[in-house]
Amino acid sequence: MKQEMLTIAGVDIPPGHSMRLEIPVAKLYTDTDISIPIHVVRAKKPGPNVFVSAAVHGDELNGVEIIRRLINSKYLNLKAGSLILVPMVNVYGVLNQSRYMPDRRDLNRSFPGSEKGSLAGRVASIFLEEVVRHCDYGIDLHTGAIHRSNLPQIRANLSDPETKKLSEAFGVPVLLNANLRDGSLRQSAVEWDTKILLYEAGQALRLDEISIRAGVRGVVNVLNELGLLKRKVKRKKVEFFVANTSTWIRAGASGIVNTLKELGDQVVKGDILADIGNPFGDSLGKVIANKSGIIIGKQNIPLVQEGDAMFHIAYFSESDESIASEIEEMHEILEESSELSNQDITR
Repeated sequence: MKQEMLTIAGVDIPPGHSMRLEIPVAKLYTDTDISIPIHVVRAKKPGPNVFVSAAVHGDELNGVEIIRRLINSKYLNLKAGSLILVPMVNVYGVLNQSRYMPDRRDLNRSFPGSEKGSLAGRVASIFLEEVVRHCDYGIDLHTGAIHRSNLPQIRANLSDPETKKLSEAFGVPVLLNANLRDGSLRQSAVEWDTKILLYEAGQALRLDEISIRAGVRGVVNVLNELGLLKRKVKRKKVEFFVANTSTWIRAGASGIVNTLKELGDQVVKGDILADIGNPFGDSLGKVIANKSGIIIGKQNIPLVQEGDAMFHIAYFSESDESIASEIEEMHEILEESSELSNQDITR
């Protein structure tokens, strides 16, 4: 049985071929064409079609680097199926170093979009039509928002057995059973019967080496699990822990922050996470954990307004101490590993 022809943006990509092409979207004011760059790799034998996308939010750059490394990876030799790599979905946002589209809309709240709708809606519609509809599986790469960092984690519909299996295969300790958000790429992909994982790690407008290495390794692990890769991948068994609930702890006062807890830390109900003070050194209040769990996201800027989200805490049924230990071990492995560095992953 042979692979069928894959056609993207009017370009035919035969089985056994690799190709780089651009999907046209709307022009800039200057009459400059703007296109979504994609890199397609196809095996001769049929198998699952998988997309990996980054920069749906234009200021989330870790995913761009993850895909850059994947394109040059020694692993990217397929024995079956097809892989569509999209390093920048929101090209406009990348150009402007902005989370949003030029019309100030969040692209990840604009799916499924419309070919005659807003600019964000048009880009969403094009991406679904030209990429997602061809794929059985997808991995969407994200970071925290501006001035916020996320611990490497997978968010997915873990009630679906196959999605959960792929989430476990990715190889990070924290799996968050996340509800679908209206207008998100993940929601639209699921409605089109594409199973999708969302990888969150690092912060906007910054490259974080640990998050990048974990992301490259995770994508390779999933492709291996799906049977796409010729090269065998040695996968270290990672203990994973499922969080069914999480919450943000918010500032009770406005002021200057002295942070006492970091990403990956285990916290117990009543722990002081940070102290908020005024410019004169007076303490205005403490930020207190309202439940025991693990910090999977945090604000980085040392200035807060009352009500700002400061610490994202996930709650597990397992021992928080075991989770914190596994997170620390993963960081140590990735820090020591040269296998997934920018230099050594290339052919």
